Amino acid sequence: MGLRAGIGRRGVIAAAGGVLAAPALAQAPWPAGQTVAVVIPYAPGGASDVIGRLVTQVLSEKLGGTFVMDHKPGASTSLAARIVARAKPDGMTLLLGTIATFTLTPLALRNPGYDPLADFIHITQVCETLSVLVAHPRWGSFEALMAAAKARPDALSYATWGVGTTAHLPMLDLLGRVGAEMLHVPYNGSPPALTDTIAGRTDCMFALYAACKGHLEEGRVKGLAQPTPERPAAIANVPTFAELGIPDFVYTGWYGVQAPVGTPRAITDRIERALTEGLADPRIQAFMATQGIAPSAMGNAAAVARIERELPSNRRLMQRAGLNPE
Repeated sequence: MGLRAGIGRRGVIAAAGGVLAAPALAQAPWPAGQTVAVVIPYAPGGASDVIGRLVTQVLSEKLGGTFVMDHKPGASTSLAARIVARAKPDGMTLLLGTIATFTLTPLALRNPGYDPLADFIHITQVCETLSVLVAHPRWGSFEALMAAAKARPDALSYATWGVGTTAHLPMLDLLGRVGAEMLHVPYNGSPPALTDTIAGRTDCMFALYAACKGHLEEGRVKGLAQPTPERPAAIANVPTFAELGIPDFVYTGWYGVQAPVGTPRAITDRIERALTEGLADPRIQAFMATQGIAPSAMGNAAAVARIERELPSNRRLMQRAGLNPE
């Protein structure tokens, strides 16, 4: 069954699932037809559901059993992380963790309740997520928005899904580079932040492309710029910050799959292999590209190396911004 333009999100996942069938190693005792929870650290809706459906579909098809999304939003993704860190390490509870969970929240909270490296097996990254600076349509360009912000410090506002997040830190960095000031309005999740930007209650925000794609296409928000080295095919009509005279302004987020420390290697290796093989399918890759989701380096070593690299760099950025752990 092929993927086709215009198909609904659930339909795409179901269609993609048809290409994933493979010998599912059903002879192994795990998951043995049981239900495995993949804990999602965000409320339903947005990019996390797109990626979560891909991950659970791949794992169900490749490994047998039933892999289901279990949304546990709250505390800048730390609630979900704590749940998984304290779960029984038997492969029945996994986490769809993010750049925020492991390289931002541990710096933003005095006591997140988990160690980003010691409490988890980082099975693999699964994708990169692309973001766009979007604004209420009253702002016709990035230049117009920044000119107004400079002229009226703190009169304009930007939405995020929390302090110290991948929506917050890039905006702080950007405002510092252009010499502008805006009021920060944090929300508990991307959907309400985007809703208020669409309504005009906030002026702009960094939003994941997967979450704002439909709103961009329908004109409910305007894409002003994107923090990528070059324009991806899916977002070809939005300029990069480099094109707007702000070089080296590049931010991409990521998602990965984690298990509680102590989970048997036999289980985590099977999960890594299933995701590496399943997500490499060309039709899955094509669908991901339409959602602003890019391939990522796979495997445990790459996942750990990225966290070890990003923790100190994000700490420096937060310190420059004057953010202290809450």
